[in-house]
Amino acid sequence: MRPMPIYLIRHGETDGNRHGVVQKPEVPLNELGQEQARRLGRRMRDHGIVRILASDLERARMTAVPVAAETGVVAEPEPLLQERNFGDLRGQAYSSFDFDPMGPGYEPPNGESWEVFYERAALAWSRVVEVAAQTKGSLAVVTHGLVCHAFALDHLAIEPPVYAPERWGNTSVTVIEAEAPWRVELINSTTHLDDETGDDKHGLSGF
Repeated sequence: MRPMPIYLIRHGETDGNRHGVVQKPEVPLNELGQEQARRLGRRMRDHGIVRILASDLERARMTAVPVAAETGVVAEPEPLLQERNFGDLRGQAYSSFDFDPMGPGYEPPNGESWEVFYERAALAWSRVVEVAAQTKGSLAVVTHGLVCHAFALDHLAIEPPVYAPERWGNTSVTVIEAEAPWRVELINSTTHLDDETGDDKHGLSGF
């Protein structure tokens, strides 16, 4: 029997997303983000989810709450799923920088270099694979835009007509086959938000 899929989910909108601010760990979902999470929960209700892993940062934790409520599953915190740590840049607006904090060689003070981040993302993916193998049903994984990007870049099989997005929408859903080569069936889907206009417009810089 074919294993049930993995549902990879980005968190809902925050004021940091809306205003282009590098986010601190404790930043919560804003009002729109909470509504997005409720719609996500309703979307995920009938997809056989029996386990939820979520980043322990507040915006991901809050996004997981409606999914847990709709599915009757307790969300498990997983620190490996945290967003890249931008250290001393957190809390500052992107527009205030005279450099590119997303640049390939930039290492934020007291934060993670890209190399360190991708190493952690690889450990996070290994954890997802381990849990999926133990789960008799669908696994939901609630995380962040750059983590979704790292998974897509290094670990997922994405083939036409499916393409990796330039940005990951708030509460976007990506459906992954739960066995190697981890083929993606649907990516960055926000159809549950079709009748609202406040989805994140900041792309990867709005994580």
